[in-house]
Amino acid sequence: QVQLVESGGGLVQSGGSLRLSCAATGRIRSFSAMGWYRQAPGKERELVAMIAGGGITRYGDSVKGRFTISRNKAQDTVYLQMNNLKPDDTAVYVCKGTLSASAFWGQGTQVTVSS
Repeated sequence: QVQLVESGGGLVQSGGSLRLSCAATGRIRSFSAMGWYRQAPGKERELVAMIAGGGITRYGDSVKGRFTISRNKAQDTVYLQMNNLKPDDTAVYVCKGTLSASAFWGQGTQVTVSS
C-alpha cells in the first residue's frame, strides 16, 4: 500500500514563504510524475505544479515565478517552495503521485495566507 504524506503547511503572512514536502511510504516504487494540487473553499481543485521524468515541470499560471517544485526521485519525495505568498494562495494543498495508470493522493495540508 503506497501512501503519500504531506508536511510543511501552516499560517503565513502575505509575502512570506513556505516549503511543502510530500514523501511516499509503503511499497515504494518510482512514480513517473509527482505534483501538487490545491483546493480552496468553493473552488475546484487546480494544478499548482508537477514534475515528471527528466525534471520536466509544469506550473499553474497563478503561481509561475513564485513557486518551485523539485523532487528527490531516489526517495520519492517532492517539494514545493512557495515564495511571495498571497491570500489567494490559501487552500488545502494535496500531493499526487502517478504510477503507470494509477494515481495516488495524499490527505492534504492546509496553507493559510493572511493579508
